[in-house]
Order: sequence, then structure tokens, then C-alpha cells
Amino acid sequence: MNEEPFAFMDATEQADLVRKGEVKPLELCEAAIRRIESLNPKLNAIIFRMDDLARESARRPVDPNTPFPGVPFLLKDLAAEYAGTPITEGSRFLHGCCISTEDSELVTRLRAAGTIIVGKTNTPEFGLLPTTEPVLFGPSRNPWNTGRTPGGSSGGSAAAVAAGLVPMAHANDGGGSIRIPAACCGLFGLKPTRGNNPLGPHYGDMGSGLVAEHAVTRSVRDSAALLDATSGPDIGDPYWAPPKLQPYVDEVSRDLKGLRIAVSTMALTGATVHPECLKA
Repeated sequence: MNEEPFAFMDATEQADLVRKGEVKPLELCEAAIRRIESLNPKLNAIIFRMDDLARESARRPVDPNTPFPGVPFLLKDLAAEYAGTPITEGSRFLHGCCISTEDSELVTRLRAAGTIIVGKTNTPEFGLLPTTEPVLFGPSRNPWNTGRTPGGSSGGSAAAVAAGLVPMAHANDGGGSIRIPAACCGLFGLKPTRGNNPLGPHYGDMGSGLVAEHAVTRSVRDSAALLDATSGPDIGDPYWAPPKLQPYVDEVSRDLKGLRIAVSTMALTGATVHPECLKA
């Protein structure tokens, strides 16, 4: 894979370079576009490119006080709406007919955090499968081994981040759609508490509260800082999440002593769990 100087930096490091004046947002944007041009034909991670919109955004003055000034970012083609761009949710039924008329609240917050949206990523139809192989766009490939799946339903986002196209990308999760691709691609994937990130104004509720919005990232600190930037209630939210006691990013350096992690070795469906999963 072709190397770019920023390819495998996390978003926090890229943002620090922008704040120090060592790199311009447009340079980060162009580097991401070059990586996409070089690697996406092999990965099929990105199904809609936004090169011109991204360059336009990257040329504008950035606020160094935002958490991710000028950092390239991708939206999963499911639920996250960006005004003036198509949304298909991986379905031939929606292909060619649906253009978003406004940003979803989450996208508004992502852009306010300084990110530059460079495209949209592949997803199975309506995000219903743990692999990413829609008939509409074809399968996404795992950059570690293109003969294997990157998982799903946020497989396009995970493949893009793992390949260094961008340092983090939007993802959402009802039954594992953040966590499965993160595991398949060697990334960090957190499903936040229900109601932590907004789903509105287009969706409000998805899956009776099972679906949560967030991202797949290269680092834990990126995930925490991004959640700090996007979390919080929105008008009309059907669910409420307790407010954080301190910034999530401060928790990253917290001593883990005394914390307990719950692990289930049984499937809710009663299916047999593979021995390798039990061993892990």
C-alpha cells in the first residue's frame, strides 16, 4: 500500500499538527483523497466521494479550539445525512432517488468539531447484516486480507480506517455493527449508551432503542474525544442518557484498577458459540 505521511496517525495527532501550523487542513484532505484514489478500488470501502465539497471545506478558516480541526472523516451511508448528497442505505430501492435536504444533527456536530467529510462508506442493505456485501455496490474488502470481510454493517468505514484512508469514520450499531467491523479490522469500536448521541431529526428512534451512533477509530483517545464533541441531548429525543461527570477523553488515562468487565459466553439466540470466541 502506498504510504502517505499522515496515513496511520490517529485523528488527535493530525489535529495537533494543524494547531501547531505544521500542516494545513487542505494538505490532510488531499492526502486522504490520494489514499482513496489509490486503495479504494481494491477495498470498495467508499461508495460516494465528496472531493470537491471536502476541498471547499478544507480551504475555509479552521477553529483551532475544536477537537479535530481539518481532520478528514467519512460518513457511513446509513442514517447520517449530509445536505445535498445522496443517501442509499445500501439499497437499490433508494438508489438514485434520495438526496438529503439537511444535515442530521450528528453530522452538524461532527462538522462543528472540525472534521472534513470526504465521502460516504459502504454498508449492507439497511445495515442489517454482519458483513458488508450489498448487491447495489458489491462487497467491501478487509485491508489486512482482501479475501476476507471487514465485517458489518459498518464494514466500509472500518476498512477505510484500517487502510489509513482516514483516521476515523462514522459508524452505528444495533446488534454489533460498530463492534464487529472494529474486531475484524483491528480498530477501536465503542457502542455508546442509548441516547448519548442524537439520531434526529430524520430517525428519532431506530430498533426500539437498540441503535447507537458513533464511530470506528484508530485509537481509544480519538473515540473518547469524538464522543465528547457529539454527545448530548437533542430536541425530541425519545431516550435520555445520564450526562457525563467529566470529559470522556479524561477517562482514557484513568487507572483501571477496580473496574469490572462483564462478559457473556452464551448467545442470546441459544446458538452454539464457536470455541475460538469462547477462548478469546
